[in-house]
Amino acid sequence: MIIFLKSATLITPSNKNLHLKKRDLLIKDGIIEKIGVRLDPPNKATIISFPNLHVSTGWFDSSICFGEPGYEERETIAHGLEVAGKSGFTELILNPNTHPIPDSSSDIVFLKQAGKSSVSQGYPLGALTVKSEGKELAEIYDMKKAGAVGFYDYKAPVHNGNLLKIALQYAQNFGGVVFSFPLDIQISGKGVVSEGEVSTRLGLKGIPALAEEIQVARDLAILEYTGGSLHIPTISTAKSASLIEAAKKKGLDVSTSVAIHNLWFQDEALEEFNSNFKVIPPLRTMKDSRALIKGLKSGVIDFVTTDHSPMDIEEKRVEFDLAAYGSLGLEHGFGVLNSLFGLEKAVELLGRGRERFGLETPKIQEGSPANLTLFNPDMQYTVDTEHLLSTSKNSMYMDASLKGAVYGIILRDQILT
Repeated sequence: MIIFLKSATLITPSNKNLHLKKRDLLIKDGIIEKIGVRLDPPNKATIISFPNLHVSTGWFDSSICFGEPGYEERETIAHGLEVAGKSGFTELILNPNTHPIPDSSSDIVFLKQAGKSSVSQGYPLGALTVKSEGKELAEIYDMKKAGAVGFYDYKAPVHNGNLLKIALQYAQNFGGVVFSFPLDIQISGKGVVSEGEVSTRLGLKGIPALAEEIQVARDLAILEYTGGSLHIPTISTAKSASLIEAAKKKGLDVSTSVAIHNLWFQDEALEEFNSNFKVIPPLRTMKDSRALIKGLKSGVIDFVTTDHSPMDIEEKRVEFDLAAYGSLGLEHGFGVLNSLFGLEKAVELLGRGRERFGLETPKIQEGSPANLTLFNPDMQYTVDTEHLLSTSKNSMYMDASLKGAVYGIILRDQILT
């Protein structure tokens, strides 16, 4: 297949000769064959031309939930990957939040096969422990061989410190990345929102920042003892970022991420008891959001995620305490980051993270495989239910005014627009 991109502004900071330049791109059999000015398209080429077309390397997200198997009413893998592609993401990490929990090599094979025909590619995580119950280490070596890119009991902290120690030691034998969710549930108790002035005013049980920070400190102490590779997903407090910064200065192999909603929203958004704002970790204070933004800019926080978590309406349309955690995010990722950071930083953030999971970082250069996102950074839009692509509609961004629209993606010789 021959693809011809016409008059595209390239956003590629790693290639100063092409960055912010308007060029034509010729892609043949999945490889970028030619980049130039006013190229002549071959006769049989599929020509792609959009208003204010910008092109970057394909975007990446490290924390995505769909629902298959077990919760297909939320989202299937095939449709979820289509939504991802139309949102600009070419590659995703799939969380092990399904039923059954993927804790064996056969489960990983199923997840890989389910998305094989999609343009966007999903890479599964395996559960760290059997059934994510935190009692017995799962078959993580076998899952690694089957294609798992890391091991995570989704949003469930590893209570047993000795189990985390053993996992970090064992995973070093095959380069496995161990996840540990930053929450001490003995401290968080029955909390559902961030503890503070807002939770007190609303009469909702609070989750202290301490519940996150004490778990982060414990996990880093274990990592310092064992060695290995630890990923702490979706931190939400300023002190968590400081703890991880100190660990990195010691040379520990730790990475972390932050969800876009913890940058865009604060706990004041809960005033109307809208359950779409119920997420874990919870929305925190403006001080925390500013510290997280600073951490992203400095590199203390390694990458950003939409933390996309579709939920059926029946799981959200109940009283706040009983509502499920989670919000959509994929469709809003670029708009939020472009609005917060501006074009170049937003694209840089959306490209971070692949190397942590052993994936190749794409490049815009002749001879490289095509892994591209197509977008218009200047288009303003307001989020509404009618235009949501996801099967579930639980978006906390409803009515938000965002800047930046996506046209689609190209991954090797496949186009999704």
